[in-house]
Amino acid sequence: MRFLSIIEAKRDGEKLSSEQIKQVVAACTAGQIPDYQLAAFLMAVHFSGLDPAETRALTLAMRDSGDVLQFPPEERPLVDKHSTGGIGDKVSLPLAPLLACLGFRVPMISGRGLGITGGTLDKLDSIPGFSTALSAQRITEVVQDVGCVICGQTERMVPADRILYSLRDVTGTVPSIPLIVSSILSKKLAEGLEALVLDVKFGPAAFMPTLEKARELAVALVSLGNDCGVNTRALLTKMDTPLGRAAGNWLEIKEAVRALEPATKGIEQGIIARHKSDTRRSTLSGPDDLQELVVACAAQLLVQTKRAKSEEEARRQAQACLKSGRPRKKWDEMLTAQGADLEAFNRKLTKDHTAPVVVEIQAEKPGFISRCDAKIIGEIIRDLGGGRVTKESVLNYDVGVDRLIKPGEPMEPGQVLARIHAADAGQAELAKKRMLHAIDFSNRPPPAAPLVQETV
Repeated sequence: MRFLSIIEAKRDGEKLSSEQIKQVVAACTAGQIPDYQLAAFLMAVHFSGLDPAETRALTLAMRDSGDVLQFPPEERPLVDKHSTGGIGDKVSLPLAPLLACLGFRVPMISGRGLGITGGTLDKLDSIPGFSTALSAQRITEVVQDVGCVICGQTERMVPADRILYSLRDVTGTVPSIPLIVSSILSKKLAEGLEALVLDVKFGPAAFMPTLEKARELAVALVSLGNDCGVNTRALLTKMDTPLGRAAGNWLEIKEAVRALEPATKGIEQGIIARHKSDTRRSTLSGPDDLQELVVACAAQLLVQTKRAKSEEEARRQAQACLKSGRPRKKWDEMLTAQGADLEAFNRKLTKDHTAPVVVEIQAEKPGFISRCDAKIIGEIIRDLGGGRVTKESVLNYDVGVDRLIKPGEPMEPGQVLARIHAADAGQAELAKKRMLHAIDFSNRPPPAAPLVQETV
């Protein structure tokens, strides 16, 4: 293979054959192409694009560049969920044990945070003893025994994606839809899935800024996923305000656990549906928007695998299972199987906070919250040490924001709008000042908009 001619062909908008793409991926995985040529190839793809056949060839070649998980055939379908990322997006954490209790097997291969976007593996790393680095054999064992696992890809799973993604991140080629599609689906196809639901977010704190761009990505993902034999659907969801009331690694773990726990004394104080005049109440402890998205993802998979005849029936099944408390026990099973110190974990859960400094932000006047900017809040958490500035950044798992008030909710003077968890008082005060720029107030609640905007 003369790689320069392939770069030139794609630069000039020519179509590459499946065999050419296979050769590129094989040579890339073997370390036979220098980074500067791979970077040039990625930039050519970024500007000239790949058609559906090329994207399919790239995705399958990347999947086959390493190990593919093998599971014994049985009645429990193999399913998973993938999110394009957002602030406070902890859906995977309660969803995996819920799906296991609904009769699925869930080999959830997750990633780490990038920029202001939190990573599922970083959140799990805040659990004492929990291991996200498992062998393919151990992944299979845990899925078969427990029903779910959440871990990182092994060194031998989709190595081509690891090489190409690291270059995309530093060459300005991350936004290419064919490259996004091949990166996401190559890893999901390597799990041997039967069904996949995608949460494609849009908004100021999302990878896709507009609903139109999110739809374009979702259509490409769903089309190729189905074409490759995996029943695939996508939810288009808003990411203008953080999901839930907590953002930051350990704080999100705590909130995810609360979402799995049935409320024993009615509704938890402060957790309301939209605003004071709305009499709806959740029967679980977690925030309404988090529960809504967890149930929506589970319901989609129930319909996709024909375990429910309609979305309404599927939602009832998922909601009833979530209320039952069984997913909370399944969560503990998964933690134990992945090496967590359950006693230390439960002790940590009982603490109000684990960061050295906690500062409250209080309302000064009555009114309603009209904006709670997820992008600004994500930047604050990153700068507190909860996210990465460079690949070598060491995370502080305890920092973040919780007790966050949501748009549309009423406030009174002295009411807590949010709490800042920081490593020291100086960081906390700086974050508090920045938080005030993330929150807007009004005399009346803003128009309510659905969290899930479309299904593709």
